[in-house]
Amino acid sequence: MSATTPELGSIPPGTVNLSDYTAHARARLDANAWAYFGGGAGDELTMQANRDAWDALRLHPRVLRSLTGGHTRSTLLGRMLEHPILLAPVAFQRLAHADGELGTAYAAAAQGAGLVLSTQASMPLEHIAQAVLPDPGRGPLWFQLYLQHDKGFTQALVQRAEQAGYEALVLTIDAPCSGARDRERRVDFQLPAGIGAVNLAGLSSRVPATLQAGQSAMFDDLLTMAPTWSDIEWLQGITRLPILLKGILHEDDARQARALGVSGLIVSNHGGRTLDTAVPTAWALPRIAQAVGHDLPLLVDGGIRRGTDVLKALALGADAVMIGRPYVHALATAGALGVAHVIRLLRDEFEIAMALTGCATLADITPAVLFQQP
Repeated sequence: MSATTPELGSIPPGTVNLSDYTAHARARLDANAWAYFGGGAGDELTMQANRDAWDALRLHPRVLRSLTGGHTRSTLLGRMLEHPILLAPVAFQRLAHADGELGTAYAAAAQGAGLVLSTQASMPLEHIAQAVLPDPGRGPLWFQLYLQHDKGFTQALVQRAEQAGYEALVLTIDAPCSGARDRERRVDFQLPAGIGAVNLAGLSSRVPATLQAGQSAMFDDLLTMAPTWSDIEWLQGITRLPILLKGILHEDDARQARALGVSGLIVSNHGGRTLDTAVPTAWALPRIAQAVGHDLPLLVDGGIRRGTDVLKALALGADAVMIGRPYVHALATAGALGVAHVIRLLRDEFEIAMALTGCATLADITPAVLFQQP
């Protein structure tokens, strides 16, 4: 495979929405990969609650409004977006398809969608940037960051992202440890040979602490390296890139992040993969929007499967949305073509939802779009 020729699969007949790709991916992925991409933490209650929360919101359409000249364009961190749909960071995409993150990147660029590349991508960050940065129609290209136990390595990784041309850093802050993922434990999830976090090559192994009697391997060892608010300030001091925090669910954390001067927030519960029974993002979003006001960019992910979900998210205060599992399922099904199809389907549904609620532009999408019980 070359950097310019991703393998194009074929879209199965009758594939007309994002959820159709879930069934196709389940049939194509082995149990190991399916447990990783399809599963959540614990009983997967938060994973399901994310979906249920969007479904529970009801739209309150207006009619007979002029829609001529309508569009889905907006501005985010100084970049014009053709539509408010971005692809969330997902690790190890070569588990889903041989083209991995490269196929995803080409699809995102072709559809004008923003792309957030994972620290744990299975392809080099420079490779992805070189492939899509020349495309004038592409959306934003951001790099998702996990702070490593070696700050020098983290700083070098940030510098690599800057030099490669990434336009922002997305710092994931809601996973100081992994969630209890039953599906992965049942299949004894392992990365196949030849697939790994290539951008972390060269990172030294963390030396475990020597524990005394009564000490916890979690709290007295692993979590001593967990990021804190001071690490946000440290990161701001070593990069010129805008920093968005991903994993905000509590309005007090949102206020503290705003006070530190971060460039944006992503309301996320990690797709239900870390803390089970955590609040669904559709519930947390309006509280956070109210807490930080209108001038701090807000994104949201978690359970978004329909264009009506995108509309609801913007009505609740988001500037854009991110999707994860749906595009990975499409990648597993049909490679780059599948990912492009998912983005196009979601954008088309979003435009339909706008038209049928009387919204010509994103500025027309206000809380009034949502039905309020008397």
